Amino acid sequence: MIKSVCFMVMPFGKKKTQASDPGLPGEIDFDRLWDLALRPTIEALGYEPIRADEEVGALIVPEMIERLAYADLVIAEMTLPNANVYYEVGIRHAAQHRGCVLVAANWSKPAFDVDQMRRLTYPLPQGAVDEAAAAAVRAALTEGIRVMTDGASPVFQALPGYPAEPDLKQVKTFKDKAKQLSDFQAAMRTVRRAPKAQRAGQAVGLVAQYKGAAALPSVALDMLNLLQDGAQWQEILGFVGTLEPRVQDLPVVRERYALALAKAGQPQKAIEVLEVLLEECGESSERRGLLGGRYKELYKEAADPADKARYLDAAIEHYERGMALDLNDYYPSSNLPRLYRLRGEEGDEERARRAALVALMACERARGRNPSERWIRLTLLGAAFDAGDAARARGLAKEILKEGAGTFQLGTTLDDLEQGLSLRPEAEAAPLRGVIAELRKLLD
Repeated sequence: MIKSVCFMVMPFGKKKTQASDPGLPGEIDFDRLWDLALRPTIEALGYEPIRADEEVGALIVPEMIERLAYADLVIAEMTLPNANVYYEVGIRHAAQHRGCVLVAANWSKPAFDVDQMRRLTYPLPQGAVDEAAAAAVRAALTEGIRVMTDGASPVFQALPGYPAEPDLKQVKTFKDKAKQLSDFQAAMRTVRRAPKAQRAGQAVGLVAQYKGAAALPSVALDMLNLLQDGAQWQEILGFVGTLEPRVQDLPVVRERYALALAKAGQPQKAIEVLEVLLEECGESSERRGLLGGRYKELYKEAADPADKARYLDAAIEHYERGMALDLNDYYPSSNLPRLYRLRGEEGDEERARRAALVALMACERARGRNPSERWIRLTLLGAAFDAGDAARARGLAKEILKEGAGTFQLGTTLDDLEQGLSLRPEAEAAPLRGVIAELRKLLD
């Protein structure tokens, strides 16, 4: 009797994890993970285990597609964002209605699309897999794989009748949605080109006009961006409340909702939302940065010295954590120099200089990759202020005056810069006050 076949999709050899948390493994030995944990699990489930590198000769694309299409079960190891693995999962989802199970270490951070799919997780505290670690992996996966084997492919779920008999009504619905999306994107470009005095009102009107299209997550996010650019915080809170639960529950929507709560005067509620999000979806530099920002607001508002000190420490802690999670994200690091100087403890000036350097390098990298990114010039402006470089600050201000900036982004930056000036020697601060005065005109 021929046994059912399980084709294992996973990296080979030892791979770096790029994990910034010192408590997580910096490298995983995937060959040992296969030999000690994954292969025995597959065999215990009654399948013949096959891994690509065990084929005779190189596994060229037609052979790989054949195995992905015809295997009784495909298991994909998703701990690292490996392009080959992602591509192969897509092939399996398009080729077979059922029989694809995603597995990953419980600390992994999958890419956005994969993060929406069900996957099994297992403990992997060390990348050098020993027998004890392998036993924990086997225990975590065996029953779960058995249950999830019959889970439907998202391709087959989304396309009734696929591939033989497409639902013509659904095809027409798709084309109608595509036309609506095209019209919305054209209208959004018109709003962004509108005079500043009219932009916020037009954004609110656009959201109301295309409210039905917000069932598409991409449209909902575009609408949130428009409202956020105009600092329409109450509008954001009301808009999120109208979204479908599946869109409301997206991590990026919950992040925007938390920000709107804080800006609408509810920072404590925003902290609650972000803490639940961290617990359910894990850490990211953005989420830690958002938490840092909420504690920074509480610090500014607090009257009691003990409360101010506690909130300032919490803001620094979360921004530091965000910076450590992703040095390429300049949002957390750019907030730290002024906060360190406000605290003024031993070593804080040196910490401020290091954080400013990290923010500057991350910002220059981001500008090279996406010059139109909304925060880049404003963050560089903050770095110039931190360095007391009036000439560079004036040059960046000219660029911002010429190209404009969102009300929220500019207002937030100028408030921070004014606070930072109070910490600088008067000889450095005086030339920079004029830069702030010029930029304030954009908010009038």
